[in-house]
Amino acid sequence: MSEPIRVVVIDDHTLFRRGLTALLGREPGFAVVGEAADGFEGIRVAAASRPDVVLLDLNMPGISGVEALQAIRKEAPGAHVVMLTVSEDAEDLLAALRAGADGYLLKNIDSEFLVESIRRAAEGESVVSSEMTGKLVKGVRAGPAAAPADGLSPREREILAHLARGSSNKEVARALELAESTVKIHVQHILRKLNLSSRVQAAVWAIEHGVAPRS
Repeated sequence: MSEPIRVVVIDDHTLFRRGLTALLGREPGFAVVGEAADGFEGIRVAAASRPDVVLLDLNMPGISGVEALQAIRKEAPGAHVVMLTVSEDAEDLLAALRAGADGYLLKNIDSEFLVESIRRAAEGESVVSSEMTGKLVKGVRAGPAAAPADGLSPREREILAHLARGSSNKEVARALELAESTVKIHVQHILRKLNLSSRVQAAVWAIEHGVAPRS
């Protein structure tokens, strides 16, 4: 039997946080290993519990979710951090993704989608609510001018374009007729070459630099 996905929940709304903790506690394959009501406590809990996934609210008292995210990246580098928020603002979305978030989910999603998104995030996949995908593309249109992806091989550019479309490793492997393990290695190389920390950051970079279409 595989190890459960270890989750930390950071949200200042007690009812929501405890409801989410109860929901995941009923799901097979999950273990909530910590929770916190603000960013400072969340950083401490994440560092101590070594979670696979951190669900992090964006707007909290004390420090913002983005500031907490940046600290969690340093204190718990193995954790995949997913923003779980009510904000549908494109600027909030881009700020979180550029700070290293592995996903951006709205709190109005249904429980099945949330559970599946956490599983995907634990596997290193990017997860963004469908309502925010269009805003992601529109938001980066005001970004830096396109630049060539120097240093990436033709295959890496091809895979990067698929990442920008939100494809999973399995979907990329199927489309390019590669082994999924090969795709994972290519993704790791892409992140290292571009000095990025997540697939979502790579997707944003690809759109900003003309590797993937903006339409």
